[in-house]
Order: sequence, then C-alpha cells, then structure tokens
Amino acid sequence: MAGQEFGHHLGLPRALSGLPLSPLVPGYGTLAAAQHAAGLRHLGEVLGAPLGELRVLDGLYVSAGPRGRHRVDGLFLDGLAQGAGPGAPLAALLAGLHRRDPQALRRIVLYQLIGLLQDLPASQRARAAAESGLHRDEIPGLVAAARLRPVLDRRGRAAAESLADAREQLRLHRLRTLLDRIPPDGGDPAMAALRTELAERLALIEDLLRSARRAEEQGDREVAGGAYLKALREAADDRRALRGLVRVHRPEPGRSPLLRAELRPDHLELTWRDGDDAPGGWRLLRLYRSERGRPAVRSVPGADPTAAGTVRDEEAPLGSTVRYVALPLRDGRVAGPPLVSRQLLVAPEVGRPVLTDGPGRIRGTWQRPAGATGVTVERTGPEEAAVRLAQRPDGFTATGLPHGTHSFRIVCHYRAPDGSQVTSPGLRVSAAVHPWPEAVRTLTARPDGGAVRFAWTGGQGCEVRLVVWPGQAPAPGTELRTEDLPAALDWPEKAGGLCPPPGTYVEVTAVAVLGARALAGPAVGVEAVDPVPGLAVDRLPDGQARVTLDWPEGAAHLLVGWAALDGAEDGGERTLTAHAYRRSGLRLPVGPGAVRIRAATVPRVPGAVVVVPDAAEALLPPDAAVRYQLVRPARRFLGRGRTLLRVTLAAPGAPAGVPEFVCVARSGTLRPSSASDGTTVLRIPGPDLARHGTVEQELPASPCPAPYTLRGFLLGEHAAAVRLEEPSLASLVVR
Repeated sequence: MAGQEFGHHLGLPRALSGLPLSPLVPGYGTLAAAQHAAGLRHLGEVLGAPLGELRVLDGLYVSAGPRGRHRVDGLFLDGLAQGAGPGAPLAALLAGLHRRDPQALRRIVLYQLIGLLQDLPASQRARAAAESGLHRDEIPGLVAAARLRPVLDRRGRAAAESLADAREQLRLHRLRTLLDRIPPDGGDPAMAALRTELAERLALIEDLLRSARRAEEQGDREVAGGAYLKALREAADDRRALRGLVRVHRPEPGRSPLLRAELRPDHLELTWRDGDDAPGGWRLLRLYRSERGRPAVRSVPGADPTAAGTVRDEEAPLGSTVRYVALPLRDGRVAGPPLVSRQLLVAPEVGRPVLTDGPGRIRGTWQRPAGATGVTVERTGPEEAAVRLAQRPDGFTATGLPHGTHSFRIVCHYRAPDGSQVTSPGLRVSAAVHPWPEAVRTLTARPDGGAVRFAWTGGQGCEVRLVVWPGQAPAPGTELRTEDLPAALDWPEKAGGLCPPPGTYVEVTAVAVLGARALAGPAVGVEAVDPVPGLAVDRLPDGQARVTLDWPEGAAHLLVGWAALDGAEDGGERTLTAHAYRRSGLRLPVGPGAVRIRAATVPRVPGAVVVVPDAAEALLPPDAAVRYQLVRPARRFLGRGRTLLRVTLAAPGAPAGVPEFVCVARSGTLRPSSASDGTTVLRIPGPDLARHGTVEQELPASPCPAPYTLRGFLLGEHAAAVRLEEPSLASLVVR
C-alpha cells in the first residue's frame, strides 16, 4: 500500500506521514541557492551515497557496508562538513538545519525528489528516480508519491518555498496569500496544521483590532496603542495595526518628533536615538501612497533591522507625501511603541543657491535636483510686485533692477507617482543691487623719456586703478570684487609719468573701482627695454664713425640710429645682432657734420608701448681739421724774405669750439714729440682760427741753431674734437 510505504503504520518515531507540499524550512531560498551553485539536482547528493544507496521513505539513510545502512543524523553531517570534499560547506549548512529540526532535511529531499519526477512524463519517472541515487526498493514508492501528490506550478512552488520565511517573520497576511496559492487538500498534515494555526492567529488579530478601534473612538489612546501594538507583534505585516499605531503616536503639533525626517537634494535623512531601554534593533518603514493612490508600506532599503542613528532613504518616490515609522525590535519582534515622523513632501528644493549682483541686475545659480521636471522663479523687490522670471536650467538673470534688496522664490516641479504635478514649498533667497562704477572705455599709454604716461576715458565718479594681473587679465566689463584685485601699479613717478623697471613687459589694465565693486577695463602692453650701457663713438677720417658699447644681457637685437644736429635730413637706423657686433664691430656712415647717435634694445613684443632709457645716447662733433704748412719766400736780389707758417681751419659750418694752435722748433731733423719738446715759435688762439679760417704768421729769425725742425700741436679743451693734419717731415725742416 502506498500509505504503508511512507511509514503510516511502521511505528517509527516522528515518521513522516503524507507527502510534503512544502519544505517548511526557514531560509530555504539561501539553501537552494547554495545547492544550485554546487551543481546538485537535490540535497540528497550532498550525503555522498553511492548510486542506488539513498533511502528516504521511512527515514533518511545511506548505505554502510554490504547489508548495513547509516541514518543521516547530526554526527554524520558534522563529519561531512569537516571533510575536504566540494560539498563540505553545504554539509555544514545542513548540519545546522538538522540541529534545529531533525526531520527538515528528509522533508526537503522528499520535496525536491517529488518535484524532479513531476517535471517528467510518467514513463520516464522510474528511470529518473534510479538516476537520482535512490535505492531500488524505494523507487516504486517515490514514483507513486509523484503520482499522488498534487502538482505545483511555478507560482505554487515559489509560494511553498516561502511559507516558512513568512511564518518566521510573523508576516501572517503574506502567509495567508501564499497558502491560497497551494492546493488545500494536498494530504500534507503539516500544511493542514499550518492553515489551522494561521486561522486562529488571524482571528485573534481581528479581536485585537476591534478592541483598539473602540478604545481609539473613546479617546483612550494608551489602551488603543497597546492593542494595536499586540496586533502588530502577532502579525508584523498588518497594515491596519501599523496605521493605528501611527495615528495614536503621531507627534503633537509644536513638539519636535523623536524621529526626524529631513529632505536633502538627493535623499531623505532620518535621525533618531535609542531610548532608556535600548532595543535589539529597529525596523524603519516608509508610509506613502502607491501609483494608484492606495496606502502602501515599504521597509527603507538597508534599514531592516538597523541601529539607531542616521539612515538615508534614497528611494522615496518624488512628488509623494511620506511618513516614517521606526519600530523597536527584540528577538525580531516589535518590542514597544513606534517613533513616528511628521509627514513630508518629497519635493527637494534647489541645492546651493548663489546670488551675485551686477550693474542693475542679479544673477542666480543653483544645483537642480535630479528628477525635477522644471524650476520657476518669482521676484519681489522694493516695489513688492511678484514677477515671474525666465530661467536657465542652472539659474536665472534678472535685469533692469533698481538699487535695493530683491527677494526671489525658487520652486521645483515634480511629477507625482499618480501622474499629477507637484511643486516644492519653495526656497526664498534675497540679494541687494548695489551702485556699480562706470566702466573705463579706453586706455592709452605714451612713452615720455624713461617714463610712460597713461590716459583713459570713462570711469567718471569712481577710482580708476591701474593694475597688473598675475595671470590672464579678465575681459573688459568683467564684474569684480575690490578685495580680489591685485595691488595698484607701484612704479616710481617722474614728472607725472610712471617709470617701469627696465627689462620688463606687463599688461596694464585699468579697473574702475567704487566701494567694494569694480569693473575690468581695457589693457595696454608696456615694455621697458634694457638700457645699452657703455655707448661711445669715435670719428674716422673717411666720414665713418666707430661705435662701441656693452651688449645688454639677454637682448637679441639692438637698434642704432643717428641724426644730424644741424637739422639736415642725413641720418639712418641699423638693426644689429649680437653675433654680428661681436664679429665685426659697428661702423656708421655719419658724414662730416655733427650727429647724435642713439642705441636701444629692440622690443620683444609687437604692438607694445616701448619705454627707452635716456642713457644710450652719444654726440659726435663735426669733422673739423687744422692744417699747417711752411710758406717759403721767393729768392730776392738783395737776399731772402722771411718764412711764414700758414694755419688753416677746415670745418663744416661754425664749430662750437676751436683749440689753440702752437708751433714748436727743435734743433736737428727729428720732430718734437710734444708741445713742451722744443722752443715755442708761435701761438694762434682758437678764436682767431675760427674767425679768419686761415692765419699766416712769420717765424722768428733764429729760434734755435739751424738746422731745426718745426711741428704743430693743438691745445685746450677742444683739442680732442679737432683733427690735426700735418705736412711731411721734410717740408718742416729749416736749414
């Protein structure tokens, strides 16, 4: 008989009678996941029984020798768990399960084997039972069990495997829903007992709820709260009991709730503390309405259970009104009255609003909350008239504003779960429009010797400050704060101009300043080139001039120019490289007249205002020369006449200064070496030469014993500026 095959009349202790419709094991989902990860068809394969040696009908056994068998008990499972096989971790789970319920493993194996056979046609079930490792004596009984036990569809199996978890969690309404998916006449006594137990407990809950409602109607909140709490302890998923508890424990107006819920831009922040009698943990629930408008309850993700403190809820539906409940737990059951927050609209305001004022305007920026469908801004100013403003996704700009304080209300818009439009309460911010300076329109710079003079237009009624920015200068019209400006230009002053340090280039910006606000203006580049030290000029006989100088360090090119001092257009410029100067020097075709020679470093930045130092200049006097010669008299009848010395000044124009001419005689045919090396025979003052151009004077009759040699010299402060042209030595010997 089929019934006898399952121990109905064998008298075995706690023998399983009937066919299991459910494992009825808490945590079955975790156990099944580990089984599938190990690649096992059913948990009986963990036991390591040889093929055809597994018995399940009247107890769970594996073979032990040729004729013996071994009951699967706690010691057997502990031994498997301590082994090195791949099923050792799963065996450890089964050992713990056996200690909690010795019949649980056999019930699970039977449930899984029957399910495997029911998935196959009847003709293939016997072979599948043999391949599953079942002893040949028990194959007919298991095949009969697969035929007799009601077949569960996918939904029914999921319900059967979740029953124990719902029961352990005291989710009685969930348990009732699951049982409704399983055939009520399945022949499983454990299932029948579970249905009876559930009906009794649900009836008790209904009695408690009726008592609580009566007490609540009579205004006895304490009695009502106690009855609701008892009902919730019996059925953790009874929403009527939960809502009743929320009603009687809602925070009173004017009092701060013990469970604080604060809205952040991207989440809700919940904060609470343990009481004097600290529970073992807390269950945090969110109360809201579903998309269909029905009351709904959901545990806050990651907070069931949790310790007191601060918890974030990042999944609250936008646009919905929520309330939070923190239930104290002990041993997994509600241990006392809940903490209830105030109702809160999940409509975050914009984050980090910043208002900055400008000339007649206010600019606002913010961080738009994720999920907001739009943002609107209204302005109220000194005239107290609300004005809707156009805005960008990240802010707005209000223009044409008078001086004074202006307030703005920034509102975020959301789509609620039911499709309706919901607005946030609105964030009010204020800012003042201040007077701003008039901008500098133009800025010019003019070099003046070694200084530079600045001039500008605009900036009326405010301070115009010249500054040099350490980095990129802001564009003209940029709004600035005075405290952020660099220091004013501190170049030394010279006759109303500013003297930049030589060798520097800067961008000078004019900034209009009025109080704490400033406007950037135009900029102009100023370059102060390095001076050219050691400039000297020597005139050469052929109208050339030799220029010498000390090359400035770091300079690539010099510009050397010359110009006539008499107003003539003679002159020119020459660009000189360091390599060419060091190789060949520098000669200039200056001509015979007086010239001014200047040398300056070539600017490095095109378009900059160039300031050239005054020191690199030299004056070259005109090419003046003094010539002299002996004029011997012609022979006469009665003797010779007197010998004359003719001195001629050759110079373009009127020279500024002419030196004195001195003629010296020395006995012999060697010329005198200096004006003191011999006897002075005559002197011609410089003014006489300058006035007459040519002067002739007689030589003394016998200044020294003949033969003697004459030689002329130039003396005085202008001697170096005038060239002396001497005749040949033979023409100056007097015999």
